[in-house]
Amino acid sequence: MVTLRVHLDAVPGGNAPLLIAPGSHRLGRIAEADVPAVVARCGTAVCCAEPGDIWLYATPILHASEPSVHPGHRRVLQVDFAADELPGGLAWLGV
Repeated sequence: MVTLRVHLDAVPGGNAPLLIAPGSHRLGRIAEADVPAVVARCGTAVCCAEPGDIWLYATPILHASEPSVHPGHRRVLQVDFAADELPGGLAWLGV
């Protein structure tokens, strides 16, 4: 499963950029209680963006963002792709 993300606005450091734990997508399903330990092991990368930047990443990567210090637009177009059925009883919500 992969995610394609097209940034419509700039996302500088003060506007709550995406934070990821590099390599966490290789660990399989991570229990919520284990997230702090996984983040400590993998570290954190800050993903700033400019308008028009396109990211393609493994959807299951641990990710979050901090509250915005300098609020502004952070509009993105995000599309998730999966070649197989979703695992563990998960289902697409549908639009």
